[in-house]
Formats: sequence, structure tokens, C-alpha cells
Amino acid sequence: MSQEKDTPKTREEVLSLSLEARIQEVMHYQINIDNYTIALEQISKLPSDEQTELSEFIQQLTSLLASEKLEQKKAKIMLNVLKQQME
Repeated sequence: MSQEKDTPKTREEVLSLSLEARIQEVMHYQINIDNYTIALEQISKLPSDEQTELSEFIQQLTSLLASEKLEQKKAKIMLNVLKQQME
């Protein structure tokens, strides 16, 4: 199968592929957001001495969570741009 045959040739094909990629990107950010949120919830239920031991990890998770939320917002903006272009 030639690569040329699989290459998108029209604006609509390119936009459609880009749209799918952005949808997947937003979903991946959401999975990470959910993972970090659940991890932080689980840690918050531990005894305080264990939470203290995990303080550096808590900071890492909190930072990662904030970063993923910000990146997801950016991806959602670009997703909406693609949707608008396809109208």
C-alpha cells in the first residue's frame, strides 16, 4: 500500500484528521487529570505521618495536575478552532 494513497489530499481530510487527534489529546489530558486527582484523594485519606512522608510526591502530583489542566484548556481551544473551521 503506497503512502501517497493514505496521505490526506483535501482541506476537509486534513481538518478531519486534526480534529480526531485533538479529541484524543483532550481525552488523554482528562485521563491524567483523573489519575492525579484520585491519587491526591487517596493520599489525603492516609494518616498524617504517611502524608508527611509523601509531601514531595503530593507537590509533584499537584503540579502535574495544574499543568495537565492548563494544557487541556489549550487543547480544547484548538479543538473548538478546528470545529469552527469545519463548519
